[in-house]
Amino acid sequence: MSKENVLRSKSYVFAIQIIKISQHISLTKKEFVLSKQLLRCGTSIGALIREAEFAQSNADFINKFSISLNEANECEYWLNLLKDTQYLNIEEVTPLLNLVQELIRLLVATIKTLKSKETSKKQ
Repeated sequence: MSKENVLRSKSYVFAIQIIKISQHISLTKKEFVLSKQLLRCGTSIGALIREAEFAQSNADFINKFSISLNEANECEYWLNLLKDTQYLNIEEVTPLLNLVQELIRLLVATIKTLKSKETSKKQ
């Protein structure tokens, strides 16, 4: 399975988990601003990866993956903030943090590989 397929499936699973945890925060904690921030960035990771599949150029593909990486990084921030303010407990947040950190590593590796190939083509 290629990295792109792994990214696609893992980001989709992550989005589902983010939707569920956002609903939980909204319903049980009555917190809506932070949960919407988490929902927005957590679901956009996979959406951008999907968009990249139909990129108009290699540069566009890399750009979409780079934006997805930014969203994953932001998502990690919101998860840590929700944990540190006790909106989420360690048991709830740890699996999500592990998955978003894995997505970050995969995105970084993919972007580096794509940029390396792009540089090789120019030489």
